[in-house]
Amino acid sequence: MSDRISSAQVTAVANLARLRLSESELEQFTAQLGDILDHANDMAQLDLEGVEPTSHPFDLNNVLREDVDRPSLDRDEVLAGAPRAEANMFHVPPVMGEYT
Repeated sequence: MSDRISSAQVTAVANLARLRLSESELEQFTAQLGDILDHANDMAQLDLEGVEPTSHPFDLNNVLREDVDRPSLDRDEVLAGAPRAEANMFHVPPVMGEYT
């Protein structure tokens, strides 16, 4: 187990994230977070003189295609298959609250 982070620190972070950890989880996460911090420390020791900062190793290019009209399903046909439709729209159960 690494001494770079304590169980108390892991508990404090877990509380901030509203997580309840068992003793075994606390031990496991303390070790794992210690390993992560050790790895970050190892990377901080690297000599990066002359290395250009990058966010991606390769250039990113959007691959775009031309919009092409294609036949699609008729609106009435689609809505006919819905469990509930109203005013040419799908009527779905509310995520929060009640139906209006």
